[in-house]
Amino acid sequence: MLFSKNVKSSAHCLPSPDGRYIATLFQTLINVRSVQSWEPIHVVRLPPDFTGPFLFFQWSSSSRLLLVASSDQVRVFSALDANYHATIRNPVPHHLKPTYIDFGAADTEICVMASFGLKFSVFDLTSSKATEIGSPKFSSSTAVRRGFSFRPHSNHLALLTRTAGKDVISIHAFPSRGLQRSWAPDTIDAQGLLWSPDGRWLVVWESFALGHKVVFYTPDGNLFKTWTGPINPTHEEKDFALGAGVKTVQFSPDARLLAIGDHSRGLSVVDMTSTMEVLRLRHPNNLVPKGTLQIWQERIGISHGPIMHTFIRASQAVSPPPRSHEAAEQLSGCATIAFDLSSNLIATRIEDFPSTVWIWDVQAAVLRAVLLFHGSVSTLSWHPHVRETLLIRCEGDHYNSVVFVWDPLSEGPQSVDFSQQLSGFKAVGKWYASWLGLDASTPLSIFYSDNQNYVLASLADSDGDSLPWINPRNPQGGDGPSRAESPLELVPATADEEDEADALQTGDDGDIVMEDTYNYKQ
Repeated sequence: MLFSKNVKSSAHCLPSPDGRYIATLFQTLINVRSVQSWEPIHVVRLPPDFTGPFLFFQWSSSSRLLLVASSDQVRVFSALDANYHATIRNPVPHHLKPTYIDFGAADTEICVMASFGLKFSVFDLTSSKATEIGSPKFSSSTAVRRGFSFRPHSNHLALLTRTAGKDVISIHAFPSRGLQRSWAPDTIDAQGLLWSPDGRWLVVWESFALGHKVVFYTPDGNLFKTWTGPINPTHEEKDFALGAGVKTVQFSPDARLLAIGDHSRGLSVVDMTSTMEVLRLRHPNNLVPKGTLQIWQERIGISHGPIMHTFIRASQAVSPPPRSHEAAEQLSGCATIAFDLSSNLIATRIEDFPSTVWIWDVQAAVLRAVLLFHGSVSTLSWHPHVRETLLIRCEGDHYNSVVFVWDPLSEGPQSVDFSQQLSGFKAVGKWYASWLGLDASTPLSIFYSDNQNYVLASLADSDGDSLPWINPRNPQGGDGPSRAESPLELVPATADEEDEADALQTGDDGDIVMEDTYNYKQ
């Protein structure tokens, strides 16, 4: 395992979706760095009247544009082209704050959600037009993404609203976002909607308080089928109709399967070719090792040096540790469902056993692996381009700047400790870790950032040309802290670059400016 050199970071630092760039937002500028050369390739100087505090910082899905937003302005910059700049002023009324701002179905589309569910706005940067839709059902930052979904390929927007105590689904065309159709779904209190990855289905699920119900609609809004719970419940599940209903819904990447988690320890899998339930996975209380099931138990070694995380394969029956009775809230059910790239493996975490990761083989309908940690598992993330490779993060004092990587052929999860690469050997403020989204031809790499530094880790066995980055100061990749880099000490200043920086700062660069007055509104 090899690490890159440390680079100055901030609270807003993200890798691009394609894994080729890393953007860091500072108070007065954005630094864009190439992963391959490990050198800054572009500096965006923020306008003088755009000083924050910054609420949102996002990459576009194409890795071409960057979005920066405060409470009263949204700015869009090109990651590589200094001549592109778009501005949206006053995206929400002055007495409200935005709870969600991000790119829409395309790079030229910005979605803004106002607080208290006042309106959902879609801004088109190409035409300088805005579409405003009133009464979106979900407006809080934690639930807003359940309230709308973009259809793959055609980019149609499906939005869930609620007026006069009734749910309404509306379909809006791209790019005009004109209303094409709306209808009242067959629900009393819908909790979300989602397009399938192939765009053939729109699924809507009912509130868990109203039982098990998932409704399948065709793209034109016709009701096709309704799922109302497990078709072959066990004796323990015979009264499932009296319990809490759907908690989590997730499609497989190939759109062939739909996993539905409820508030029990079971998970239903629906075959989307027939929209029939074909599998019911149940998380057991007792785990018995066998040829097809790997059970890995974490061991934590604490000494004067760094904390060591190792895993031992269980040779006898074990039970996953339950949720602490001292927890502020007693939760149950499937909290996380994640399909891998091949759509053959599902990783789950249930509230009953929060420190356990369950990995299922849906083709063989068996439990393949169980990973038992000491701390609660907070995130599960499969690699976007490599099959059957999982990134895991846990909570707790023993997991400061530590993540784990698992694959079926490994001898248990492999720990990746970033704390040893930091100057103070611990994270400053909140820290973040994710896969670096490079394609499968490059070694697996992980991006890590806290409020002070960011660093990359490569899981390659040896250094050299296989590394995704080349550091001019240390072509071998380096393995320790480096000289701190000032955000202003980024690119050698030539006369042309100084003129370009001056143009960026004064705005004399042909920016596309969108004010709060539009020629067109819906």
